[in-house]
Amino acid sequence: MNSFLRSLSPSQQVGLLFVVVFGLLAVISITAFVMSLKDRHEDDLHTQKLREFNGLLRTSWMMSTVFWVGWALGETVATVLFGLVAFFALREFITLSPTRQGDHRSLVLAFFVVLPVQFALVIMRYFDLVTVFIPVYVFLAIPVVSALADDPQRFLERNAKLQWGIMVCVYGISHVPALLLLKFPDYQGKNAFLVFFLVFVVQSCMIVQHLVNKRLKRKPIAPHVSQSFNWSGWLIAVLVASLVGGLMAALTPFKPAQAVAMALIACVAGSLGHLVMKALKRDRGITNWGSEGRSVTGASGLLDRVDALCFAAPVFFHSVRWYFGI
Repeated sequence: MNSFLRSLSPSQQVGLLFVVVFGLLAVISITAFVMSLKDRHEDDLHTQKLREFNGLLRTSWMMSTVFWVGWALGETVATVLFGLVAFFALREFITLSPTRQGDHRSLVLAFFVVLPVQFALVIMRYFDLVTVFIPVYVFLAIPVVSALADDPQRFLERNAKLQWGIMVCVYGISHVPALLLLKFPDYQGKNAFLVFFLVFVVQSCMIVQHLVNKRLKRKPIAPHVSQSFNWSGWLIAVLVASLVGGLMAALTPFKPAQAVAMALIACVAGSLGHLVMKALKRDRGITNWGSEGRSVTGASGLLDRVDALCFAAPVFFHSVRWYFGI
């Protein structure tokens, strides 16, 4: 198998990756459909779980398709498509964060200036500016625009919500396509594997944490935020996903020990970021960004599926750039 994979060109290797991913999604989709026909329950809990799973499956198909189309059409198209994902995620976030008339200018700035500029900087590989554009310049610009709207009521709260949305949905997601544009020695044409590595280890961490917590049933650390989060389950999930990252080292420019370390960094950032997003949802009085399997924005609860990635991507990206000096 190894000799066969080495005989393939980088494009063929990435193409084979997508064949495997879409094949697995197809098998899961067919299995879920067959089981839904055999196991029909009328209770609300079963129906809700089924809707949540179908929502996750649809989002997985959408994200995989976006990634595949972007890879097939080039890095620029991939970045634009991730920009659309960021747009819908930000729209979902803002819809559940009440705004006032005085916020309209700031919202226009966020959606139609900040978002496209951030992704344009990614396309042009101005990574140093990508790093500071939103945390520094947008952080100052948003409240200035809001102040000029002459509406001081709940000024701090309103601007904090918008800046949080921009940081999570735009800044965080923009670092995913940025991974496609990093240039490693002897790794040309294989950066799609780096994105796959990030997504796979973060999602593995979340799945393992969910399964372990169901078994351990330990007392939650922050019960008002999450009934399932505890340090034992979290530590096991992070360690397991990090080891999975080490096993995937051959797909990356990392050595096995480096892959474990990078996976550990991504899993810690992603899992704790997911906890933070749960706290935000509790503050809004909701359990999911797309309640009952139906998103208020039409994005099918997109933010529920990518929230951990929004936190993991920038930390992972800058850790890779710093360590390898690229």
